[in-house]
Amino acid sequence: MLLNLSNHPKSTWGKKQTEIAIALYGTITDINFPAIDPEADEKEIHKLTKEYFEDCKKLLSQSTDKNNAVHIMGEMTFCFTLIKMLQQYNIKCIASTTRRIVTKNNSLTKTSRFEFVQFRKYPKLKL
Repeated sequence: MLLNLSNHPKSTWGKKQTEIAIALYGTITDINFPAIDPEADEKEIHKLTKEYFEDCKKLLSQSTDKNNAVHIMGEMTFCFTLIKMLQQYNIKCIASTTRRIVTKNNSLTKTSRFEFVQFRKYPKLKL
């Protein structure tokens, strides 16, 4: 099972990203990424990550897929804290990588399109 904890539900993913996710993890389950107050302090972030950590553990414990991971992308302090918590329980965390394709519309505007490339594992750091 791949838990998709990002601001981009699987219904918005391109064909390549969806096919690779299913090939690697079987099923994809969306978890709504929280709206994080930019004025939240570390204590509030930690409280929120504990809630999401428990949700992720519960969902993954119900998985019958042979590979499981959490696709986590979003507000940096929340992601960092949650990734560290999940990794302590040997839960794989991954990010999606993209190629940015820019088209200049005229001298004042440009359009960016993001093309999925791969899923990349967040490394476990030992300091």
